[in-house]
Amino acid sequence: MNTQFQALLFDLDGTLTDPFEGITNSIVYALGKFGIKAEDKRPLAAFIGPPLVQSFCDYCGFSPDDALKAVEYYREYFAEKGIFENAVYDGVIPMLKALKSRGKRLYVATSKPEVFAVRIVRHFGMAELFDGVAGATLDTTRNEKADVIAYALRTYAVTADSALMIGDRKHDILGAKANGLRSMGVLYGYGSEEELRNAGADMIAKSPQEIAEQLL
Repeated sequence: MNTQFQALLFDLDGTLTDPFEGITNSIVYALGKFGIKAEDKRPLAAFIGPPLVQSFCDYCGFSPDDALKAVEYYREYFAEKGIFENAVYDGVIPMLKALKSRGKRLYVATSKPEVFAVRIVRHFGMAELFDGVAGATLDTTRNEKADVIAYALRTYAVTADSALMIGDRKHDILGAKANGLRSMGVLYGYGSEEELRNAGADMIAKSPQEIAEQLL
C-alpha cells in the first residue's frame, strides 16, 4: 500500500465528472447575451478547468469587466440547469471507495464555486466518500487553483508532504507545485499528456482504475 499520500485532493471537472454539456451550454447562454453565436460547442471544451474569468478573456478577447459580466450570465444558466448536465466518469465511484476503504482521506479541490461543487458531489452520491469540499468563491477573491489548494490544506489541516493533487489540466499541476504538493495528471479528462507533463506532473493515470492501482 502506498502510504506516502494520506490525503488525496481531487479536481472535479474532467477528473470526477464530465461536465461538458452543462459548462458549454452555460457558455453558449452567456455569449448569447453579448450577441455572440457559438455554432460549434466542441472548442468550448477549452473552458473546462481554468477559472472562467480568465477563459472569457483568453478565448473571447473580453475585457476584465465584460468577462465578469459573462460569468454572471453563465451562472444564471448553470445554477438552474447546467449544474446537473453532468455525469460521473465510469470507474470513479469504485476508485473512490477503494481509496476510502484503505484509510485515505479524500477531498475535492476545484476552481468551480464551492456552493456548486457541494451540490454536484451530493447530487451524484459522492458526498459520503469525501472528507471535505474546497472550491472557489463566487467573487474573485479565491478562484486560482493554487489559492483553492492552499485553502483546502488550511481548512482541513492537511500537510503538503502528506497530500497528492489529482487533476486533468495544467492548472491542477501548477497549483499543486505552488503549494509544495506532488501531483497526478489524469488522461481521460480535458488536458493532454503533453500539457500535464510539461506542467510537471509527478505521476500520470490513464483511467480512474489506474489512479487506485498506483496509490494502493
